[in-house]
Parts: sequence; structure tokens; C-alpha cells
Amino acid sequence: MTDVILSTTFFGPIQWYQKINRYDNVAIDCSERFLKQTYRNRCIIATTNGLQALTVPVEHSYMQMVRDIRISDHNNWRHQHWYALMSAYSESPFYEYYADDIRPFFERKWDFLYDYNQAIVEKMCGLLQIDMTAVSGITDSDMPASRDFRNIIQPKHPGEDPEFESRPYYQVFQRKHGFLPNLSILDLLFNMGPEGIFYL
Repeated sequence: MTDVILSTTFFGPIQWYQKINRYDNVAIDCSERFLKQTYRNRCIIATTNGLQALTVPVEHSYMQMVRDIRISDHNNWRHQHWYALMSAYSESPFYEYYADDIRPFFERKWDFLYDYNQAIVEKMCGLLQIDMTAVSGITDSDMPASRDFRNIIQPKHPGEDPEFESRPYYQVFQRKHGFLPNLSILDLLFNMGPEGIFYL
């Protein structure tokens, strides 16, 4: 039996990556229905002005499955996202170390959101030394699992997750805004580098 089922994410939050790091059998659902305003196509970063959501524009119709969602190229979003990341994290301890690994995700074009997100997950797990051997995609949204986090790990209305505690770590704008919990995994990577794994 699968231990955990997750939704696909775009540079997902720390809580999401904690599940991959802590569970032996993780499935990322590619057949669930796409929902707007979720981590499926957005991430939250910390900027000098506070929290900022970066959203990948998509082309979708009602009740369309995640694996069929196409990425839209309007509004020059890749450039805008990369500029936002540079502005937010260029002063962080590990930005220069990891920037070349992250930049291609804002230069190359992907057709499908799920494929794009999976490539991001593989890269982030590699950089943070998270073992991905037990991570798989599933095509059956009704697949049984010990824990289903698809409706728990949400940006606006998160569900209860007693096993997740957002422990403070260094953040660039902490003096201005205080510690901001459960941001994009990019926040942990750029601020803590290789030690990020210990926060998962």
C-alpha cells in the first residue's frame, strides 16, 4: 500500500517535501482534477514586501485532469518569476551556489504542468539529497493510501497535519517580517543550502 498521496506542486512548500523525505512510498497523483489557487501551479516566496505568490499560467477547462493541463506562455511569466526570485534571494547565503540549477526552469519551455513539476521535484530532491526512489506517479485518484495530503497541503485553507512543525531557520527578511513558515522549498534551499535536509 502507498504510504502517502500528494498533489503535484510547483516548487512546493516545505511541508510537501517533508512527506517525500519521511515516507517510504509516496505517490504523486496525476489524474486528480485540476484546482485553481493551489500549490499545483503556484509557490509562495518571501520578499522585502512580505509574501509573494508566483503562479504558472495554465490553459484548462472545468474538471480537466492535472496530467492534461498545459502551461500558457502569456505575460512573459518565466522572466517575471526569475526576476522575483533574484530580487528576493540574491542576498541569501546560497543563492549564487544554486542559481544555475534553478534558472533553466525559467528559461526552457515545458508543455504540460505535471511534467514541469516532476522535473522540478527531481532537481530539488537531488539538490537537497532527498531519496526519490520510492516516489511514483499514479493514475488512479482512488488508490488506497495510509495518508492522503492532497486536500491538507493547501495555501489558503490548509488542513490539519500534526506531524508537520515549521521550525524556524534563517530567512533574509526575518528582521523585517519575522519568521515566515512553510514557504516554497526554494526559500529553504537558498537560505540553508545543504543543511535544508535537516529541516525536513
